[in-house]
Amino acid sequence: MAVIKAFKGMRYNTAKAGEISSLCCPPYDIISEQERLAFIKENEYNIIRLELPKEGENPYACASDILKMWQDKGILKIEDKPAIYIYEEEFSVGNTRKSIKGIIARVQLEEFSKGIILPHEFTLSKAKEDRLNLMKATNCNFSQIYALYMDEKHTTLATIDEQSKTKADLEFTDETGVTHRLWIETDEEIIAKLVADFADRKLYIADGHHRYETALNYRNYCRENGISKPGDPQDFQMIYLVDMEHPGLVVFPTHRLVRDLPNFDKEAVLEKCSEFFYIDEKEGTDTMEEDLKKLYDEGKKAFGFYCGKGEWFLLTLKNIDFMSQMLPNVSKASQSLDVSVLHTLILEKIFGIDKENMAKQINLTYTKFFTEAIEGVDKGEFQCSFVLNPTRVTEIRDVAAAGEKMPQKSTYFYPKMITGMVMNNLGVD
Repeated sequence: MAVIKAFKGMRYNTAKAGEISSLCCPPYDIISEQERLAFIKENEYNIIRLELPKEGENPYACASDILKMWQDKGILKIEDKPAIYIYEEEFSVGNTRKSIKGIIARVQLEEFSKGIILPHEFTLSKAKEDRLNLMKATNCNFSQIYALYMDEKHTTLATIDEQSKTKADLEFTDETGVTHRLWIETDEEIIAKLVADFADRKLYIADGHHRYETALNYRNYCRENGISKPGDPQDFQMIYLVDMEHPGLVVFPTHRLVRDLPNFDKEAVLEKCSEFFYIDEKEGTDTMEEDLKKLYDEGKKAFGFYCGKGEWFLLTLKNIDFMSQMLPNVSKASQSLDVSVLHTLILEKIFGIDKENMAKQINLTYTKFFTEAIEGVDKGEFQCSFVLNPTRVTEIRDVAAAGEKMPQKSTYFYPKMITGMVMNNLGVD
């Protein structure tokens, strides 16, 4: 099953580089160009210059040069001993303060076909090409993949909690109010215990499918070109491992906005929807999320269909058996996903937006923000939007276990991991 190990992480020497809060950044794929420049302006050593390189004629080669320069100057240093890193994020959801805690370790890469490390979403090739070019140039992981594991007795979490009772080695609160803490665990007995915990576990990728597939491609590239051999660091990827039943685990929905459809007709859409859904007309969006959550808690499949001017329709699936008729060749787990119901019965069947169209986002835009799903329609930028409930963690597990994948943008794990507290230099054993 899953093979994890400690590693000598590459970290900032804050005595030379500055405050850790000025050196880290959010995931590269949610950073605007304006934000990227602001990070560099605050601190020239910000990790964004390595994780999202845009300098010089060949940004990837430039990232390689910057990495070497920072290592030579002592801005980045390699851990003296192999470590497993305990990482905690403390954050707010509404008026509730939560925290989630797991470990960062090197994890041996496995083909998905082995059933040891399982994906749950489809990926886009362009993002994988970019990440592969960066790995070829730097031989590093600058950010972690996020994966879940099952542990009914929560033995690993008990160890993690016990070892993180002391003051964190690194701690700061970012501009969004999320507090990040990192403990560096070098005790060999504790490391051996954590490694042994995973000997009979599977891992379920929560976030970072592109980076995982890229790591597999990079491992194969290194072997084919004599850069590495089996067992070398290139066979491993830095992954953040979290208990699937952790009380701090939060998954947000990703809403769908529809644009540029020829002959869009709300009444015609509703008439066709009535075959599959109970339709409840509503005025004012203040209670939409609350109305949806109530049905979510009852185990029903429901969406908010928003058409502008405060008018929306609560669509509740009449019978889940519609999905077994429409998707007879996939598992019950995939058939019963909210996103599968929406995509199959409405976006594909009624709107004619096929899977390729969705992947290329020709007529679809995705947002995790409820306000954007509403305001985008009100401003006339979109014809309508669909507001969803979140995917359950158990659904993610069941779809992955069935060897299947969800549509893109099915899940949004919150909060995202910060980039820059610890890095994985694959040139270091």
